[in-house]
Amino acid sequence: MIYTYYDYLELPFGATPARIEAAFLGQLERLRYGSSSDQDMTGVIAMVHSAYKVLSDPEARRRYDATLAREAAMADAELKATLDHHGTGTGQRLQAAPDSLRDALAAIAA
Repeated sequence: MIYTYYDYLELPFGATPARIEAAFLGQLERLRYGSSSDQDMTGVIAMVHSAYKVLSDPEARRRYDATLAREAAMADAELKATLDHHGTGTGQRLQAAPDSLRDALAAIAA
């Protein structure tokens, strides 16, 4: 499974700057007190710091969100092509994401 920076901070897409900061501090607190001495949390803590660095900077966050939107659109297109080629096994085709979702992602990426 691929995690996003939003996942590392346990935030919804579109979280406010105040929520980003609170989530960052909360995750650090949880990781500091929730780990035992035999667990190496260095990698997770580094990802939490990276997530905060990107999501707390408006320009870096805009670029990151645009990248996520492009990757989601490419995955949707790949899945649609696969389903169109092979079918769904029931004789029906799955519907692509609603245009309103695509429009919302495009607006975020812009």
